[in-house]
Order: sequence, then structure tokens, then C-alpha cells
Amino acid sequence: MEIKRLHVGKRMSEAAIHNGTVYLAGQVATDAAQDIGGQTREVLSQIDSLLAQAGSDKTCILMCQIYLSNLSNFDGMNQVWEAWVASGCTPPRATVQAQLAKPEWLIEMVITAAQI
Repeated sequence: MEIKRLHVGKRMSEAAIHNGTVYLAGQVATDAAQDIGGQTREVLSQIDSLLAQAGSDKTCILMCQIYLSNLSNFDGMNQVWEAWVASGCTPPRATVQAQLAKPEWLIEMVITAAQI
């Protein structure tokens, strides 16, 4: 049983790959001064990059969990999401309001995807 990990840190890895499935850690914006649109775009860009490094892409997402610090940002997040997600490949998704680890974070996304 081989498990490959990407960007391994002291506390966590950014991704783990096992049996052709890619598991991403929760992705948050590094520039938390942005509004929900900016933070969502940054998070999706990070997801694109990690999936590419893992041998996958957004067309292979199996599940997306979205955590919003405030559900008032739901529409703004969805505008960016709908422009990004691959047509015909919209994955199952859950969106909830949650208290995130830092108050300036507006969004966190967790992705599970298949390798190509």
C-alpha cells in the first residue's frame, strides 16, 4: 500500500494520493485581505495547482466541501465557482457555514479527486 504525500509539513501535508484518489487538505487564501470573490479565486487556483501536481484536474473532482465563515458570501462564492468549474463535470458538493481557524479567512475548500 503506497501513499504519496505532497508538500509535507510538520503539521500536515497539502495532499495525499492513494489508490488513484487524491485528497487535498483544506485550502484557504494566503491574501486574506481580499473579498469573497478574490479569496475564492485564489483557493481555486491553489486547487488547480495541487491537482496538477497530483496527476489530476478539476474535471476529476469526486467531492468538494466548502466552508464559508458567513453564508452571506454564498452568492459571491458561487459566481466564481460557476465560472471555474468544468461544464458537465460539476462534482457533488456541500457548503456549510463554519468558524474558520482565522477570522480573516472567508472560505476554505476540501477536495477529493480521481487521478487522470
